[in-house]
Amino acid sequence: MTVLGYSVDLAFAQRLADAADSITTARFRALDLDVQSKPDRTPVTDADTAVEDAVRALLGAERPDDAVAGEERGGSATQPGRVWVIDPIDGTKNFLRGVPVWATLIALVEDGVPVVGLVSAPLLGRRWWAATGEGAWLRDAAGERRISVSGVAALDDATLSTTDLGSWNTYHSREAYLRLVDACWESRAFGDFWQHCLVAEGALDIAVEPIVNPWDVAPMRVLVSEAGGRFSDLSGQPGIDGGSALSTNGLVHERALELLARQDG
Repeated sequence: MTVLGYSVDLAFAQRLADAADSITTARFRALDLDVQSKPDRTPVTDADTAVEDAVRALLGAERPDDAVAGEERGGSATQPGRVWVIDPIDGTKNFLRGVPVWATLIALVEDGVPVVGLVSAPLLGRRWWAATGEGAWLRDAAGERRISVSGVAALDDATLSTTDLGSWNTYHSREAYLRLVDACWESRAFGDFWQHCLVAEGALDIAVEPIVNPWDVAPMRVLVSEAGGRFSDLSGQPGIDGGSALSTNGLVHERALELLARQDG
């Protein structure tokens, strides 16, 4: 795929995000919002399904030869070929509680590797995007600009974020996460998509999650990498199907992995 080809795909991803934003902003804080629980007890709203259905319809009309994988309608994000990966609303719990920190995540994955990524958070007034070889970008109230990770080289100067401390007990190790917290200067819980985007911007140095799905992180790998950082799972593998995620500025990545390693005996 040429750089021109990724530019075309990225422009299409922007159109998909525009369609998604028109649905999510209209349904945010709607009094008739329909909320159900999935088998894993996570919530799904009618806005989630409406966004994914709208994006799938556009893809079917304009990219009929590409596969699609999404959180609500299924599909494999890592199958061979070109796959559009969709998380219609990342941060659904925020969305249904009226907290404006949520986003639509869109990625184009080629043979298991994300090559285009876009994150649109309309209530934050922010959209991030990246494509292989084209850098990472942000548009907000200040305009459009290229972004890059921080230059913080030591953990004791680093700022760290996760999504939910309780999830470390269930999916990895609370003790391992707290080792990393103790080694860092500051810790926060911006959560979900936002923390990875803040790593790409250079506002955070580390974002880490013990449990993720491919649609949660497919855009993050290309966004953080194109911003000059590093993305992996907690074993250090760069794929999007490892079940966990670590985004850093690259300089503190190995040390963070060391501290996050489980010590089960």
